[in-house]
Amino acid sequence: MITRRMFNQGLTAAALYSSTSATMTGSALGAEVQASERAEAEAAKQIAPAKASTPFRMGIIGAGSRGQELIRSFLRVPGVSVVAAADVYPLRFQQLSRVCTNDVAHYDDYRKLLERKDLDAVIVATPLGLHGEHVLAALKSGHNVYGEKVMAYTVEQAQAIVSAAGEQKVIYQVGHQYRYSPWIRAAVARVQQGEIGEVTHIAGYWHRNNDWRRPVPESSLERLINWRLYHQWSLGLIAELGSHHIDIANWVFGANPEAAMASGSICRYHDGRETDDNVQMVLSYSGGRRFIFSSVTDNAKMGDQLWLYGSKGSLNLTLEDASFFYEPKKITRAVPVGNGKDALVTSASYAPSSEMPYRGAGKPVDVMTAEDPTTAATRAFVYCVRTGTKPISDARVGLGSAMAVIRANESLRGRAEVKI
Repeated sequence: MITRRMFNQGLTAAALYSSTSATMTGSALGAEVQASERAEAEAAKQIAPAKASTPFRMGIIGAGSRGQELIRSFLRVPGVSVVAAADVYPLRFQQLSRVCTNDVAHYDDYRKLLERKDLDAVIVATPLGLHGEHVLAALKSGHNVYGEKVMAYTVEQAQAIVSAAGEQKVIYQVGHQYRYSPWIRAAVARVQQGEIGEVTHIAGYWHRNNDWRRPVPESSLERLINWRLYHQWSLGLIAELGSHHIDIANWVFGANPEAAMASGSICRYHDGRETDDNVQMVLSYSGGRRFIFSSVTDNAKMGDQLWLYGSKGSLNLTLEDASFFYEPKKITRAVPVGNGKDALVTSASYAPSSEMPYRGAGKPVDVMTAEDPTTAATRAFVYCVRTGTKPISDARVGLGSAMAVIRANESLRGRAEVKI
């Protein structure tokens, strides 16, 4: 077992390393630190409480559960109102009236909403299989867009969105809200400054114990309400849950993956669904680095978390906090002398206690606020539109995650590694 003394030695070593690295401003590490500091300064501007309160009128395409959650977050920003909504399910408009205090114009054809010239931005929160169509139409009509992840269902659609966002010179932000989480940003900044050494592996878990199915009032609405369970609209657990973790892995590694390998099955819920109820995925990055993701739907022990493994320590990220763990001081073993016969290695040289996982507390990341990431992300989007600033989670960020999700699904279906 790793003792408290060994753990504290790790803390001391990490502190010494951090102090030393801070003086290396002329080195590559120093350049990375400076780049990280600049990025954090810009992020702080976007995430900061809004000072402006000028009217900001929004429309939404797809006013389902996620769309309504986004609206609640946007309405916390001073000056924001939602004035128009498009959806094919009339019940959504009734639900929306309980979220918004003002009158909201209703459209059963999203193209009618996009004809409006009085909107400052449009939210797209439809099923994934429709993201490409709706986001592209909104961008090409000259609207600023907050689009839910994953940005598109196909590679062609994702690339077209990147092009359209650039050509139209509008603001497009992808809903990778964890890039806006205060504790995740603070922790990743410390990783980028070398606190846990070189990160070579990241493990992500999103384990739940439920069937991912929502109640349906009548059978004709099954695929509309439970769209995540069907291939026509969904790329499954890798998209709906894994895409968030993929985005963080891309951020930490400073690169997009080069190859994907995935597997999955339906082993628990034999209820007519098409998407798997469990998936496992490995993404390969340059230099042999790896991101490994697991999602199951019949056991919630691991919950939603990420582990970043570096040469000097580890970082655990969750939906509520972040904690660092540092490697214990390495033990120097005897080196054979002479002809080596006097340094016989026996089985006794293997100490099981040195292989035991550390089960104590880590060193938490302290932040001023534990604000919900979606609230921070929506406020940042309004700031970017008002100021013409490029979002943290822009089209290029969204493309990196989308390409991995799409190719990983190709690997899952083809049972072979796929280049990205």
